[in-house]
Amino acid sequence: MSASDRPYRVTVVCHGNICRSPMAEMLLREAFDDAGLGDRVEVDSAGTSAEELGNPAHPRTIAVLRRHGHPDVGWAAHRARQFRADWFDDTDLVLAADHPHAERLGRLARDEDDAAKVHLVRSFDPAAVAAGELGMDDPWYGGDAEYEQTYDEIRAAVPGVVEHVRRALDA
Repeated sequence: MSASDRPYRVTVVCHGNICRSPMAEMLLREAFDDAGLGDRVEVDSAGTSAEELGNPAHPRTIAVLRRHGHPDVGWAAHRARQFRADWFDDTDLVLAADHPHAERLGRLARDEDDAAKVHLVRSFDPAAVAAGELGMDDPWYGGDAEYEQTYDEIRAAVPGVVEHVRRALDA
């Protein structure tokens, strides 16, 4: 199967793959479906750490998605995974939640092509770019307010990610 025959693949990465990256994964899945691209784009997520391997999404991650009326597009089945260097072969866009994740992914990259796939999630939010605030705090250390902040930061970046992928598919 050639790259043009397979779906465009996006992997969102945070530390443990239980808070930020699964939240972004679910929001992006929904957004690609809403944009009519769901059959052409696959979204998954992973962590840079093995600490949470096999664990479900954090209950507050699910709670914030429910509070905002999002359908379950896979969160019940989610289990934390760890990103591996060979995943670059089948991934077109790797979205890091924060600077340390991007740095870790950069060290995993085997060449410039792999490294070029890595972007910060918030680099797709024009307001975050203008403010120079591309990192995303880990809500795990906080409460509902921190999960709401994470939700808002991801939601602000989603349209830019969808547009980026749409352009790549049209190229």
